[in-house]
Amino acid sequence: MPVPQKDGPRANRDIRGVRDVQLIDEAGQNRGVVGFFDALKVAEDAGLDLVEIAPNSNPPVCKILDYGKYRFLEQKKASEARKKQKTVEVKEIKLRPGIDDHDYDVKMKAMKGFFEEGNKVKITLRFRGREMAHQDIGLRVLERVRSDTADLAKVEMEPNFEGRQVVMVLAPR
Repeated sequence: MPVPQKDGPRANRDIRGVRDVQLIDEAGQNRGVVGFFDALKVAEDAGLDLVEIAPNSNPPVCKILDYGKYRFLEQKKASEARKKQKTVEVKEIKLRPGIDDHDYDVKMKAMKGFFEEGNKVKITLRFRGREMAHQDIGLRVLERVRSDTADLAKVEMEPNFEGRQVVMVLAPR
């Protein structure tokens, strides 16, 4: 029956297939290349664990430390990294080809707020009925958006048609 794989570094008797290890003691001093069983004995005498820090080096680097405390600190470090990670959201702004100036200004204000938060903005320009005959009007609106946001954002996806709408994606600079 296969042994289940543990996550994290191997410790103590889980370290297999190794005769010699590069040993670092609990004080952080490099003891040089030592036999595996000698290193394990030193760790047990100190009441600590022998943990494989760099398994791919030759010989593998092992350190004498408290394994439970080591795992706890690694988990804490990983959770801190997750907290600091910022997820970029894609916010959507819907426009029409015949948008009025005031409505356009309101949408631009919202877009600038999204860019300041670090989010991307997907601009959807929807055509209705006979507006499809005048697609150039809609493309001019998108060009106006591009020029007005040139200092804040860059075009990530050029305007392209998806049925009765044109989609353009802007990303903050």
